[in-house]
Amino acid sequence: MKLKFLGTGTSQGVPVIGCTCEVCTSGNPKDSRLRSSVMITTDEDQKILIDCGPDFRQQMLTHKEDRVDIALLTHEHNDHVIGLDDMRPLIFKTGKDIPLYCSSRVADEVKNRFPYAFADEKYPGAPAFELHEIENKPFTVVDTEITPIEVIHFKIPVFGYKFKKLTYITDAGFISEAEKDKLKGLDVLILNCIRKFDPHPAHFILP
Repeated sequence: MKLKFLGTGTSQGVPVIGCTCEVCTSGNPKDSRLRSSVMITTDEDQKILIDCGPDFRQQMLTHKEDRVDIALLTHEHNDHVIGLDDMRPLIFKTGKDIPLYCSSRVADEVKNRFPYAFADEKYPGAPAFELHEIENKPFTVVDTEITPIEVIHFKIPVFGYKFKKLTYITDAGFISEAEKDKLKGLDVLILNCIRKFDPHPAHFILP
């Protein structure tokens, strides 16, 4: 299994429009970050995308990716879902709907924001998704077991995802003891951290 970071930035991206801080004005390319998303390639060569934000098109072109077999959504905030319309070329290429896995709450939000993708009579060229509503329990997709990890982002539940001994968690400010138990024995834990020192109501920070 391989994981590729497509983006590791905040909801506004880095640099932020109009910001003159030392990070946003830095000439170091490592200080330029697109919105958070990863691509996982399984041992069965399945391409699993986690989150599809506004930078999805740029991320796919930059990393020369041309396939998404499965998409997982962590939550409904725009920086994690608004790029779904840009999956159209991938759908046109295969002629197949892309399986999309998320909680029922997120599924409702996706249908509200992209009604044309779920209409009975679709506009020609609209994206097409096979929507799967998941709960906080393990599920299997093409021989890959995926375990949701429920974390809290301000006041809303967000899913991280565990694959064998690798877990990806974004937009978390609190993890219950029960969910922490699922993280025991990992080789790799990817966890959000928005900044140093100053507390944030929705994200972990570096103390």
